[in-house]
Amino acid sequence: MTPKVIAMAGKGGTGKTTTSALIIKYLLEKKLTPILAVDADSNANLNELLDLKVGTTIGEIRKDLKGDIPSGMTRDQFMEMKIQQSIIEESGFDLMVMGMPDGPGCYCSANQYLAMSMERLAENYRYILVDNEAGMEHLSRLNLHTIDHLFIVSDPSSRGILTARRIAEITEPLKLVVKNKHLIVNRTPTPLSPELEAKIKEAVEESDLPLAGIFPASEELIHQEITGGSYLELSNDVPMLKTAWAAFDKIFT
Repeated sequence: MTPKVIAMAGKGGTGKTTTSALIIKYLLEKKLTPILAVDADSNANLNELLDLKVGTTIGEIRKDLKGDIPSGMTRDQFMEMKIQQSIIEESGFDLMVMGMPDGPGCYCSANQYLAMSMERLAENYRYILVDNEAGMEHLSRLNLHTIDHLFIVSDPSSRGILTARRIAEITEPLKLVVKNKHLIVNRTPTPLSPELEAKIKEAVEESDLPLAGIFPASEELIHQEITGGSYLELSNDVPMLKTAWAAFDKIFT
């Protein structure tokens, strides 16, 4: 099975992780499983929105590879074993956390082993979702060069929309094949101001970045995050989820 790859992008604080958690909830409810979620943000918190505890991260495994390998094992066998141990297994989806970025010293070989392990691991999933930080370098490290759906998330500001447009334009230099791009404008006020609506329309018309959805600010999501509850337990009656589901229906079904 060749999995479909979903990647998140956008400047910090726009709600990429929130959108990732909502996509996971949507795919689970539509039985579009199994899913591998990869938290590739150095400030990992996707697990918190899913109410899961993190054990070992890929960053920690990279450091282990610079030490002694158990006798009778090759480095790629050791890497694959440690990756399997690091995966948080849940019903319908698994979670892998990348952890802190590379520190001093060359991790080229570790990234190579990671890519090899991911290639074998990917066959077990229907979807792979990667929650990136501002850049998308982790996609190459994970050997994910073809992106089926790139969600670029913006906050409701002129700068956020401009950044989203720039991100949409830099996928070619990164040698990423992106089949579909989707703009999500997140945490918007209700009603939407004419100025913001005009800025969104301008971004869509002047760039290769179709508008997937405008997600309103949600007190229910804020409350769920503050109380530490899983986004997977949110009621589908929440207005923001109804808006998100309408957008996701057009993309995934």
